[in-house]
Formats: sequence, structure tokens, C-alpha cells
Amino acid sequence: MRAGQVIHIEPAAPAKPALGAPCNGCGVCCLAEPCPLGRVISRKRVGACDALRWDGESKIYRCGAITDAAGVLGARWAFAAPLLRRLARRWIAAGVGCDADIDVASPRA
Repeated sequence: MRAGQVIHIEPAAPAKPALGAPCNGCGVCCLAEPCPLGRVISRKRVGACDALRWDGESKIYRCGAITDAAGVLGARWAFAAPLLRRLARRWIAAGVGCDADIDVASPRA
């Protein structure tokens, strides 16, 4: 994440957990920059990951490579969705804990 970078977060998203705490779906890490898997999916190194999905019902962000693999891959590659879902859990270290060493500040009023 670049110093002074501004990311736009859904107002209902949970606050970023402490480094190492369980992921709560705040989305800060994926909104700041794509992970290695997200770089492949998004074809970019900066900015929000294209695979990131907002779940308005649960009010959390989720990795689309897991929750919407067919949508992330598109119609041409949708057949590979089960494989992407299985591999993505491992590649993004789902359940390991927050690894985003990012300071989050609220916008100035």
C-alpha cells in the first residue's frame, strides 16, 4: 500500500482487525492491493482486487475466487471454478489471520 493511499470501503464493513487476528471480512487488504492470486485475476499490481466481492447481506467482503469463482473466471473458464475455489483457499491463506500491516484512518470531516 502506498503512503497516503485512499481506499473506498463500504460504510457497513467491519473495522480492520489487529495484525494476526482472525479475518473479519473488512476488505482493507484486498482494496489496497491484490494478493499474488488477485494480481493474476486482476492483471494489475495496485488498486483494489477485481475478485473482491461485497456481501451486502452479511456486511463483509469475501474473495470472489472462493465465493464467486465462476463469475471471476467468466463464462469461457467457468468449468475451472471448482478447482479455483479449492486452490484459492490455500493460496490466499484463508483462516490464517490478518496479514495486512496497514494503518486505517477515517476520512476527515
